[in-house]
Amino acid sequence: MRKLALNDEILLNIEKPARYIGNEVNSVMKDKDQVDIRFAMCFPDVYEIGMSHLGIQILYDMFSQREDTWCERVYSPWPDLDKIMREEKLPLFALESQDPIKDFDFLGITIQYEMCYTNILQVLDLSQIPLRAADRTEEHPFVMGGGPCAYNPEPLAPFFDMFYIGEGETVFNDLLDAYKDWKKAGKSRKEFLEMAAEIPGIYVPAFYDVEYHEDGTIKAFTPNNPHAKEKIEKQVVMDVTHTYYPRKPVVPFIKATQDRVVLEIQRGCIRGCRFCQAGMLYRPTRERDLEFLKDTARALMESTGHEEISLSSLSSSDYSQLPELIDYLIEECSARKVNISLPSLRIDAFSLDVMSKVQDIKKSSLTFAPEAGSQRLRDVINKGLTEEVILDGASKAFQGGWTRVKLYFMLGLPTETEEDMKGIAHLAEEIAKKYYEIPKDQRHGRCQIVVSTSFFVPKPFTPFQWAGMFRKEDYLDKAKIVKEEIRAQLNQKSIKYNYHEADVTVLEGILARGDRKVADVLEAAYKKGAVFDSWSEYFRYDLWMEAFEELGIDPEFYTLRERSLEEIFPWDFISIGVTKNFLKREWQKAMKGEITPNCRQQCSGCGAGAYKGGVCVEGKN
Repeated sequence: MRKLALNDEILLNIEKPARYIGNEVNSVMKDKDQVDIRFAMCFPDVYEIGMSHLGIQILYDMFSQREDTWCERVYSPWPDLDKIMREEKLPLFALESQDPIKDFDFLGITIQYEMCYTNILQVLDLSQIPLRAADRTEEHPFVMGGGPCAYNPEPLAPFFDMFYIGEGETVFNDLLDAYKDWKKAGKSRKEFLEMAAEIPGIYVPAFYDVEYHEDGTIKAFTPNNPHAKEKIEKQVVMDVTHTYYPRKPVVPFIKATQDRVVLEIQRGCIRGCRFCQAGMLYRPTRERDLEFLKDTARALMESTGHEEISLSSLSSSDYSQLPELIDYLIEECSARKVNISLPSLRIDAFSLDVMSKVQDIKKSSLTFAPEAGSQRLRDVINKGLTEEVILDGASKAFQGGWTRVKLYFMLGLPTETEEDMKGIAHLAEEIAKKYYEIPKDQRHGRCQIVVSTSFFVPKPFTPFQWAGMFRKEDYLDKAKIVKEEIRAQLNQKSIKYNYHEADVTVLEGILARGDRKVADVLEAAYKKGAVFDSWSEYFRYDLWMEAFEELGIDPEFYTLRERSLEEIFPWDFISIGVTKNFLKREWQKAMKGEITPNCRQQCSGCGAGAYKGGVCVEGKN
């Protein structure tokens, strides 16, 4: 009988104690004396968010298949428990065994968004593991990071022993095998890191030195250890059908943010939007086999009891066998009374037909992501969506009975003018007009159009990685222009407007393209009390600005300036297949407002063809 790490008194005095007790359906229990490796897999945010993440479920299942490894889970304790753990000096623990994380062999942290960086320090701190890798000894676990933010690991470099660059299904087993060899040989901590550095895709920050120019930009980034590679190659699983995929994912006791079965139908995206990091990182597009998806969907529904299944992909409409898959799911799900969720579909006649079959039209809303308010700016960002297509889709949706539309845009994109901003209001108005063109007796009440704008953040490995950002006040001015223009529209009562926090945007931009100097600011902000920065009720911009000031680091160095094409970026030592030359060409085309066709229309020579698979070889056999 396992003993819970928290006593009854604590569990009864905190919010949602089920976050911390483990033992959920499909969680994996093993005998710790019968395994060689104990691996704690961490999502550095609250349980409900972390349990919604497919990547951890895939790795959890993959590691659990190894008889020599016990993979357990850990999440960020919510502030109520955080306070108690500090007061009572309780070490952070894993859900399955309830054992302290500090006794594990590995702590693997998935880094999905920049605003969780202080939570990574919270997890290390509460685990009683030294924050900095340089201060750890043979007593401590190896701390490794992965996920999309590991593609610029530098702001986090001092806190991690290593980073895994790429998709986890590839060389993780090699790393775990190397660890067993190292453990048997009784070698030093540094010697294991040298063994790890030899494995493709593994980056050990301590084995690299950074030199800076006087202006603060990077002069050189060089290995200081013979085992460290000049370039770290992204790891990609090219056959996404014959690989790991959980058939019995862990089912939480309490409602998770994404409370449903997730079926990943493909990886990557053919579209090439110039602001989108995922679209570049996960090239080339690789599809899963239709029969595999049918079989997996059935297994997932049987093993979890979830009442909804969601198709996961960056652009579901581009999956070549979508009609066949949806026909199968409609039949299978209606028999089981399971709902189907279809995110990231382009709104056209086919998708409206499908959605009318699988959704309650009265309750559901349709989502369009034009991203920019004018056709000129949509061409700059290579969105590949025309106003005509948007209006046609909205018109068909309204005729089909929908009354609610969500529109997503970005403000602060490169080359943006006031006309582009006002264009957001004008497009929303044109969509509203389409609704009121329907004869009154055929309408279902008033239509509701919700316009949401986020502020654009340039990300590494995108054509916009050279772009400058704006000050907090400038972003708020942009939102004000949109708000006032919406108010000036004839159908303004049908249009609702929301916008993202500007101070969060500024900080996200600093962390996204930061270098190692930002790590000191991160640690200082955390020690001042910054944590759960992605939650507006806990975000403290003032603490971050104090930290910058005390350390004499100018935050605007990372945000305002447009980079020169010659500048060495903190992430340039990583190779993702897509080349820097391609990204430069795309940046230059953006400045001219030229579009690039998608991968199925024409190969644009991005470099991902080097992986010899996926969309790059379609139709060439």
